[in-house]
Parts: sequence; C-alpha cells; structure tokens
Amino acid sequence: MVIKQQIINADVFWDLLQEPEYADKSWELLEGEMVEMSKPGGKHGVITMRMGRHIANYVEEHKLGYVTAAETGYILKKNPKGRDTVRGLDVGYVSQERAPKGLPDKHIPFAPDLAVEVISPRNSAEDIHNKIIELFDAGAKLVWIVYPSSQTIVVHTGDSSTTLRIDDTLSGGDVLSGFELPVREIFAD
Repeated sequence: MVIKQQIINADVFWDLLQEPEYADKSWELLEGEMVEMSKPGGKHGVITMRMGRHIANYVEEHKLGYVTAAETGYILKKNPKGRDTVRGLDVGYVSQERAPKGLPDKHIPFAPDLAVEVISPRNSAEDIHNKIIELFDAGAKLVWIVYPSSQTIVVHTGDSSTTLRIDDTLSGGDVLSGFELPVREIFAD
C-alpha cells in the first residue's frame, strides 16, 4: 500500500521513520514513494532468526564484518531528483572491507554483500524479482531467497540461480568462504 504520494529522498525517509506515527509499521522507499510492508508472521520470524543466527555466528567467529536483521534499511538507489530506493532486508551481511569503520546509525548507504529474504504469503513474485535486480544493480554479490512453504532456497549470483532442496547444503561461495549450512536445519520444526 503506497502511503505518500509526494516523492522523497532517503534522508527525508529516515527522518519520517523517526516520527511516532511511523514507529509501529514496516516501510520501504521505492523510487521516492513510501510503501508500507506487512508485518511477518511467526514462521517467517523463526526462519529469519535461524538464518541470521547461523550467518552471524560464522561472521563473528571469523571476524568477517557485520550481519543485520529486522528489516534493516539499505539504500539501493540514490537519484538526484529524489527517487531513492531503500529496501528492508530480513538478513544482510556486509564485509569488514566494505565498512572498515562500522555501519552507520541510519540506513546503510550501499547494498550488502549477501542479502537474505524469507518469503511471506503476501510477497509478490514481481516485488521479489525487482528486489533481486535492485540488489545486484546496487552491488550485492549473493542473494538467498528462502521459501518456507516449499522448503527451498534459491541462490542468486550475478549471472545464475540455483534451487536448493531440503537435502542440499547452502554455501557462502566466495562471499562467505567456508560457510556451509544444511538446508534441513533452516526448516527444522
């Protein structure tokens, strides 16, 4: 549901999100327009937490960088006319090399190295497809789309995609070298 018809940039978007009337809702900025996102349900939260925990444990153990969660905002497009795009991600990984001084208090001004999205019933295929394109256009190197209903994960790189099933193992590839996680562990009840 589009809320604001006026075109705003990422800085104004951040300021608006600090206002009380926006505090209890999830928002993204798509080409300068604020879009309210639905709140995820319990299963989505559990799977997102599992993904984030496994990635964060690996990243912290190897001192590789930063892992974000809870719909952290990433600025994927800046436009001189204010048609910025800020997307919230379920889990993101930013390497130490890309953020040697840490992450900002505000939206992260670039795409993560790895983006993870857990699909909710209300996600449209078109929106997820557009988000994947935006992430790669903004510099992401790896995108994992997690489908709870089919217990699959689609791994996207800049030039290919692969579907992993319950008996497969998820790999961090060149982005999280050495990271491996059995898909089964993500969907365990």
